[in-house]
Amino acid sequence: MKIKKNDTVVVLSGKSKGVKGKVLETVPTKDMVVVEKVNIVTRHTKPRRQGDAGGLLKKEAPIYACKVMCICPKCGQATRIGAAFDKEGNKSRICKKCKEMM
Repeated sequence: MKIKKNDTVVVLSGKSKGVKGKVLETVPTKDMVVVEKVNIVTRHTKPRRQGDAGGLLKKEAPIYACKVMCICPKCGQATRIGAAFDKEGNKSRICKKCKEMM
């Protein structure tokens, strides 16, 4: 999976199509990501200890990583991610549009 935590992404399809947000968490085993303010679900919670608040809790649920695309910090466009080696031989991610390192 080429999307990492703290990347800025745009949603390509679904009810949150076109929304930009930061990746909060990745789930590589299921090929899913959690993006802030995207795919909000309501969860019913019971108070577990005395003094805890129960009720309805809104939180972000994971979406498939194929439904989001990274936004390049240099050119600001939604782009695919490539891989390249620098002069020391370290592998890094690059923007396919502007060829800058991400």
